[in-house]
Amino acid sequence: MKMLMGLRRGLWNYRSIALIILAPLLLLPLPLVIGTKEAECAFVLLLMATYWMTEVIPLPMTAMLPAILFPTFGIIKSSHVAKEYFKDFHFLLVGVICLATSIEKWGLHRRVALRLVTMVGVNPAWLMLGFMSGCAFISMWVQNTSAVAMVMPIVEAVLQQILKAKEEGFVCEDNPGLQLDETDNHFEKMKEAASDQKRPDVPEDTRVQIQTPSQSVEAQPGALSRCKQDLMMCKAMCLGIAYSSNIGGISTLPGTSPNLIFSEYLNQVYPNCNCINFANWLVLCLPISVIMLLLTWIWLYWLFFGSDFRFLCQRGGEQSQKEAAARKVIEEEYRSLGPMSSQEIVTAVVFVTMVLLWLTRSPGFMPGWASLFPHHTGYITDATVALLLGLLLFIIPAYGPSRQYEAMISWDNFQALMPWKVALLVGGGFALAEGTKESGLSLWVAELLTPLGELPVLATIAIACIIVTTVTEFASNAATITIFLPILSPLAEAIHVNPLYVLIPTTLCTSYSFLLPVSNPPNAIVFGYGHITVMDMVKAGLGVNVIGVLATLLAVTTWGVPLFSLNTYPDWAPLLPEFNSTAP
Repeated sequence: MKMLMGLRRGLWNYRSIALIILAPLLLLPLPLVIGTKEAECAFVLLLMATYWMTEVIPLPMTAMLPAILFPTFGIIKSSHVAKEYFKDFHFLLVGVICLATSIEKWGLHRRVALRLVTMVGVNPAWLMLGFMSGCAFISMWVQNTSAVAMVMPIVEAVLQQILKAKEEGFVCEDNPGLQLDETDNHFEKMKEAASDQKRPDVPEDTRVQIQTPSQSVEAQPGALSRCKQDLMMCKAMCLGIAYSSNIGGISTLPGTSPNLIFSEYLNQVYPNCNCINFANWLVLCLPISVIMLLLTWIWLYWLFFGSDFRFLCQRGGEQSQKEAAARKVIEEEYRSLGPMSSQEIVTAVVFVTMVLLWLTRSPGFMPGWASLFPHHTGYITDATVALLLGLLLFIIPAYGPSRQYEAMISWDNFQALMPWKVALLVGGGFALAEGTKESGLSLWVAELLTPLGELPVLATIAIACIIVTTVTEFASNAATITIFLPILSPLAEAIHVNPLYVLIPTTLCTSYSFLLPVSNPPNAIVFGYGHITVMDMVKAGLGVNVIGVLATLLAVTTWGVPLFSLNTYPDWAPLLPEFNSTAP
């Protein structure tokens, strides 16, 4: 019996090795039995999808498989595969990370977040909206993970101050409305779990320092006796921060990696498509973010605080002890920043300049500054702007001549924030997309999906959005979009629909990973504070997923249609007359 138990334990401990070996063995009939280029490319795609979704191999190393297998199968030469691993996307990413490095180094993010919070007030509901708005705005320009890491310590300080005010004698009332089933004893279990886990779900490369709940709870022995309303407030605040980082990230092209991957995929597969730029993406997605942010705020309030929305009409008036405590800590945090430093001013100027240059490069409704170079049409991209201004941050002196020269950011500062994992992962996705094109797999998939042309186009898009939203809960956002783009693009061609009509909503839906702590790093960071359980995140995330999918479908069927001419099949997409034709 002991030997059997030991064998089972050994097999379980080595389950990753078993999956690594079994996956290619089960897929071997594709290259060995069928033997066509399409089947060999399908072998690579399915193997990468399996490894990406299970993460039995580090994601960047799985992304290296095309560099090994495509030359082996004779699909693409090794020298040609290598070119796919560094694209215009990577230059844009480098420039954006340079700016994010300066923002974080000189503390501009704290000033922006605290200022937004003071503008909306300290009532728990308005305070939650303030923090969510601040986090969403920051995540428009930096990585979602970094945005959460910047805002959560401030949120935690405010929450601890509110709880401290309660411990000093303020007696709160239980939530009279609808709330999740929680008890005071349950928080003790949460504390123990948080102390044991020590944030196992937070990826090592996020490079953030988090104050764990075990530290804060032990410092306040009376915290276990807090009332249910306090517990609900902590849950709502934390989930609001996690969700708002993803919601804000979809607003801009550099805001999150799926957006950038989608943009570069279009440039690669449809080189004549020049319809996606920073300006029109912002016009499409900013309203989606605003709608999602407000509805998510209302959803979280209803779920955790109840159905009493009278606070919407009660701005001002006498503040409670907890509200006064929250205002005190926020004002103290803001005063501790002092006057705006010269480094923050320089960073803000570079930030505003970058955004303005992005918006005015080629806005669409009028000639942009790119038209000043008529003989170099299409040569200058958003990446050119980001890289130029990012380079300036390595040159501009941080201090005056009275001190030794030091640039605004150093290579070590940049290196600490640069997501090399994402860069390699995206490169693998581009190589995979090129392989599907060269092998003919994309055309084969298009023929296979032709029967979907019988369905209404909106139904097809909705099904694709739901599938992508489900998969992205268990796989990384970048891996999910990388897997689905080569599948959905032929689908759009097969049913004779503008590819943007299918690809834009599904790209946005890959960012809607709200259900689990392991769905994305922001969720994991927030979960690490110990205020929420997995079931809290599942219950709240289901509603936010529905909000996101519906808001996205609303956008692409209304203002997105004239913005990108979604109701016509574009001349930059291949025409497949033998397939069924369906108009949106």
